[in-house]
Amino acid sequence: MHLSRVLLACTLRAPDSITRLSLAKWDTLVRQARAAGLLARLAHLFRQLDLFKAIPANVQWHFEAAETLADRQRTAVQWELQQIHKALDDLGSPFIVLKGGAYVAANLSAANGRLFNDIDILVPRDKLGDAESSLMLAGWHATGLSEYDKRYYRRWMHEIPPLQHIQRDTVIDVHHAILPDTARYHPDSAKLRSRAIELPDLPGIRVLAAEDRILHSATHLFHDGELPHGLRDLTDLDLLLRDALEADTHFWTLLVARATELQLSRPLFYALRYLRHFLDTPVPGEVDTALQPATPNRFTVALMDRVFTRALAPTHDSCADVYTPLARQAAFIRAHWLRMPAHLLILHLIHKAFISPHLDNSTPKPA
Repeated sequence: MHLSRVLLACTLRAPDSITRLSLAKWDTLVRQARAAGLLARLAHLFRQLDLFKAIPANVQWHFEAAETLADRQRTAVQWELQQIHKALDDLGSPFIVLKGGAYVAANLSAANGRLFNDIDILVPRDKLGDAESSLMLAGWHATGLSEYDKRYYRRWMHEIPPLQHIQRDTVIDVHHAILPDTARYHPDSAKLRSRAIELPDLPGIRVLAAEDRILHSATHLFHDGELPHGLRDLTDLDLLLRDALEADTHFWTLLVARATELQLSRPLFYALRYLRHFLDTPVPGEVDTALQPATPNRFTVALMDRVFTRALAPTHDSCADVYTPLARQAAFIRAHWLRMPAHLLILHLIHKAFISPHLDNSTPKPA
C-alpha cells in the first residue's frame, strides 16, 4: 500500500506539513490518529516543535482531550506500579515492568502521549505461582475467560491468564517469558533478567536494558496477530531507538549482537524495515549488513511488505485498500504460525472456530 494513504505516518515523518492541511485533511488526520492510539502523542510532538498553534481552533480540542486522557493514564500507571510492588514485596525476586509501563517507570520519551490497556510484568517461571497468589490477595483475579482459554494460557503461553482488579478494573499480564514455549524462537528469560536495570526512584522495580527493551517491543509487534495499534508500537520503537542512540553512539553494534544472542534477529529486521517505511527512522547500512544472515529471501520480503504496509497502518477506511482485510488476516495467521507448531495450531483454531462460539462465556481477552 502506498504511504500517501496514511496521512498520520506522513505527518509523523514531516510534522511541519500540518501548516498546509485543509480542514478535510485535519478531519482525516484526527480520525487516523485516534484509531492508532496516537492522538495524544501527536499532540505532544506538535507542542515539542511549537506547532500546536498551527492546529485550527475547532480541531485543537481533540488533541487537548487526548492529552488529558494520556496524562491521567500515566498518573494511574505510576500509582498502579506502586500497588503491584506492595503486593509482590515478599516475592523474593524483583519483578520487571515491560512495554508501556516500563516507559513510564523509566521516564522515557516513549511514555509521552502513550495510552495503556494493561500493565505487563515479568517474573521468573518458578515464582509464577507465588506472584499470582500475592496479586490475588491484593485484589487481582482472572475473569471472563473460558476454561479452555485458562488451560491454554497455563499450558502453552508465556503468561498466566490476565488478572483484573476487582475494584479498579486495572489489568495485569504476568509473564515468565516474552514468547511462548511453543514459539519458533526461544529468547532466554534469564538473560533478559540478568541485564535488567533497577530504577533509583522505584526500588524493587526493574526494567529491561535498552537493547532488550527494543528487542522485546519488536518481538511483541511481529508476533502479535492483532495490530490495531501497530503504528503506535512502531512510534514506540522509533523513540526507544533514538533515546538509546543518544545515550550510546555504539548502540547499533550492541543491539545487533544482543539480537543474535537472544535469537531475535528476524523480528529486529522487520522492525527496522517498517520503521524506515512508515517513520523514516535513520538506520545505517552497516546494520542491514550485520542482519543479513537473518534476512528472509526476496520473495518472503516482498510478501511481508504487502502484508505489513497494510496491517501496521491505522484501522481506518482512509488507510485501507481492497487488499487490507486479506493482509490483516495474513498477519493474524502468521503470528499464530510463529507461536505454535502446526498440530497444536490446527487443534486450537478448530476449537476457537467451532467450539468456543457455542460456549456461554465472555472473553474480553481471548487466547
